[in-house]
Order: sequence, then C-alpha cells, then structure tokens
Amino acid sequence: MNCKEFCVARNYSCNKKECRHWLDYEDDLNCTLIVVDKHKELTLREIAERLQISFVRVQQIEKKALSKIAKKLKAQNIC
Repeated sequence: MNCKEFCVARNYSCNKKECRHWLDYEDDLNCTLIVVDKHKELTLREIAERLQISFVRVQQIEKKALSKIAKKLKAQNIC
C-alpha cells in the first residue's frame, strides 16, 4: 500500500512534509495526488487557494509553462 492509498483508506492527513506531493491543505489530506483523484480538474483560483499564493501568480506560472511547452513543440516541429 503506497502513501496515498494509506491516507485515503484511513482518512488520514499526510504529515510527510518532505514528500514532493505534500500540500498544506487538510481538506485534501495534504496530498496533491489525492487532489487530482478527488477533483480531476481545478480552477486557477482553487489552485491558488491550495498553494496559498495569489491567483495572479498562478496565472503567471500557467502562462510560463504554456510558453515552454509551445517552444518545445515548435523545436520538434510538431505544431
């Protein structure tokens, strides 16, 4: 049983802060993997709330990520 399954089975909030999936958000048992399974999709505002950063900052991160993806695709002549 992996960490996520353990937490879900026992409705236990993870306390492994060193885990790369750890998130300081008790409603989702402190795990980004559980967030994805539970909600499938989140709005940028919901992401901002969970990460405890501003909505504008989440928009900036999204824009930069999409730009990097577009650049990578262009370099591979995919689009």
